[in-house]
Amino acid sequence: MLLAFENLPNLDKALFTPPSASALQALGPSAHAPRILLLYGSVRERSYSRLLSEEAARLLQAMGAEPQTFDPRGLPLPDDAPDSHPKVQELRQLAQWAEGMVWTSPERHGAMTGIMKSQIDWIPLADGAVRPTQGKTLAVMQVSGGSQSFNAVNQLRVLGRWMRMLTIPNQSSVAKAFLEFDGAGRMHPSAFYDRVVDVMEELVKFTLLTRDVSPYLVDRYSERKESAEALTKRVNQRSL
Repeated sequence: MLLAFENLPNLDKALFTPPSASALQALGPSAHAPRILLLYGSVRERSYSRLLSEEAARLLQAMGAEPQTFDPRGLPLPDDAPDSHPKVQELRQLAQWAEGMVWTSPERHGAMTGIMKSQIDWIPLADGAVRPTQGKTLAVMQVSGGSQSFNAVNQLRVLGRWMRMLTIPNQSSVAKAFLEFDGAGRMHPSAFYDRVVDVMEELVKFTLLTRDVSPYLVDRYSERKESAEALTKRVNQRSL
């Protein structure tokens, strides 16, 4: 290790920790059901993103997870109300409670809906010392009124990365969603339905795999360095 450090003069050796397989072994795996928050992006009376999200919640429950769905009705626009607004507080509490999330949006004008984006914008990157989304798993899905598209899920993936979430590889895009649900709002058997099963199955697996070691997975050298410098500055100020 000493020889390896000789070629890295810019590295703070006291703060550098090589990744270790042993550190990924959770001391005691959590016994509770994986906690999954579902967000959807439409408030229409017959919202296909809501129907798809509800189908996903049923599957998650069958797989042993604990799903909770946030109803976006009544959520104000970002910056149009204080953080103390009841719907904002409800959303933020659910985000902190969750160990994984499912984001399901319609595609409108080639993009996710404003309702979907508003929910994500109300979730802060940091809330005091807590980062509500960092290291948590994420599955993304979309519904389309026409042919299959991936614009919304691609955008959701970008947001998931920005929120420092572990977005799973699989995803679902349901084309002509108005044909895929019956009068009771249940999804017809189809290849689209099978893909939703696949996505939820993968989400639960990734959540079980990462939830107990997510603090280690997202621990960063740059942040350790920044924290150490801030601590040194505070100690020096107190000694003046």
